[in-house]
Amino acid sequence: MEFLNVNASHLLTLLVFAPTLGALLMCVLRGDERPEVNSALRNSYHARLRWFAGVVTLVTFALSILVLWVFDSSSASMQLVESYAWIPSFGVTYTIGVDGISLFLIVLTTFLMPLVVVTSRSVKQNLKGYLVNMLFLETAMLGTFVALDVFLFYVFWELMLFPMYFLIGIWGGKRRIYATMKFVLYTVVGSLLMLVALLATVWLYYSQTGEVSFLLPDLLSTRFLLSVECWLFAAFALAFAVKVPIFPFHTWLPDAHVEAPTGGSVILAGVLLKMGLYGFMRFAYPLFPRAAELFAPYIATLAVIGIVYGALVAWAQTDIKKLVAYSSVSHLGYCVLGFVAFNAVSTSGSIYQMLNHGISTGALFILVGVLYDRKHTREIAAYGGLTKVVPVFAFLFLVFTLSSIALPLTNGFVGEFLILLGSFQTFEKHTMVAVLGVILGAAYMLTLYLKTMFGELDQEKNGDLEDVRPHELVALVPLLVLVFYMGIFPQSILRTMEPSVNAMIAGVEERHRSLNTYEGVSGSAMARLGTQRISVFNTDAKPLLLSH
Repeated sequence: MEFLNVNASHLLTLLVFAPTLGALLMCVLRGDERPEVNSALRNSYHARLRWFAGVVTLVTFALSILVLWVFDSSSASMQLVESYAWIPSFGVTYTIGVDGISLFLIVLTTFLMPLVVVTSRSVKQNLKGYLVNMLFLETAMLGTFVALDVFLFYVFWELMLFPMYFLIGIWGGKRRIYATMKFVLYTVVGSLLMLVALLATVWLYYSQTGEVSFLLPDLLSTRFLLSVECWLFAAFALAFAVKVPIFPFHTWLPDAHVEAPTGGSVILAGVLLKMGLYGFMRFAYPLFPRAAELFAPYIATLAVIGIVYGALVAWAQTDIKKLVAYSSVSHLGYCVLGFVAFNAVSTSGSIYQMLNHGISTGALFILVGVLYDRKHTREIAAYGGLTKVVPVFAFLFLVFTLSSIALPLTNGFVGEFLILLGSFQTFEKHTMVAVLGVILGAAYMLTLYLKTMFGELDQEKNGDLEDVRPHELVALVPLLVLVFYMGIFPQSILRTMEPSVNAMIAGVEERHRSLNTYEGVSGSAMARLGTQRISVFNTDAKPLLLSH
């Protein structure tokens, strides 16, 4: 399998840096946002800022659709690759590319950003700073998904931290400083460990070849003793586990979600939480396959604990936004379980579920923001009987609730079904416990809907509640369409990612055998496996397994 399929186009670079260019241009837009300024002038300036940011994010989304259009879905190679020397004396390159694993995560990122701009009407102070940070964050996220040089990946990975720091710390809630510092400390500690492991891997490559390179295809030829490999994998895995987050590294997430502005919560849930699992797929497993095999049962155990624990804690919440935040811990546990089961069915399901979570949970955070803008409270007890006064809102809330609990014909069902189907082949007991999360998920989400949308209507508090406004519909209707499209027509996405998923599994197996040969080890479960590939649509074929 050819890892790189070089293309002279600069499409990916344009895609990554278009938001940054837009942010820099936005900085020169003149206007006054001070509270004492005439409200009409201030509102006019805010409208121009939102229109400009909207155009930038729509252009970026159009570029991602162009990437999707030119992408060869039959190829497992990296496509639209660009590679240039960046810091030649240290072997650092600017190398980017896209495959079926990263493709739809890129499209999801660019799809959500215009919706975030629409929801920015709730931001009343320093709107320019808010939108500029969002655009810089988009560049960092896109760069992380396309980077094939591990130093470049680390740069984009760390750049994501700065805009989120400001978004939560400036535009967040009352406990925003606490939530921001907790988010930063957790992320930085994990990232520094990854940096140490990254440099150690490059040093080992240098000691074996006499060359310095941070390019992932080069580092995939590095040989390790198993003990060294385990330490390096653990460092990478900790950084990625914090970002997912995997239990027990999840405690920063509910605080960050609750204190973040609506747009920040949408991006945090929709994209940033996927970075950790993407890091496992792109770097940790391919580089350190034997350690990954050894750690897989423990990661699966933590994932299952997170599924059940997240669901139980979500059920106990009285704050709607905190409930949705803990539901993310539970849902992402399924994604982790599906990936570490490491067969084509569960891995495809894991990637698909990452997309689903971004759509469904992102929509739920927008809806929570709509309620908060009206009543300035997120307490479940403050609502009830809302179907009588806000029927459109109640309908949208119902659809995204059903999507979140994986009702058939919605997007959540497909990903969850594939994860459970594939992971059962590898981790039977783990999967049986994970099914409990499905039941608990339905319990806490339907209980939330019952308490807020039905029951007694307090006319004094909620009788004059305004239904969904046109600009809010603009943000929610595209998500609504995707819930049903991805639930009814999953083939269009699954078939595109399938060659890359199979190629990743084959590459990890091949490197596993190569490292065992180098160290003189035989008889490993993975080493005994054949190279059979399977299609997620071919139910007669047995999935590729790791036996533990």
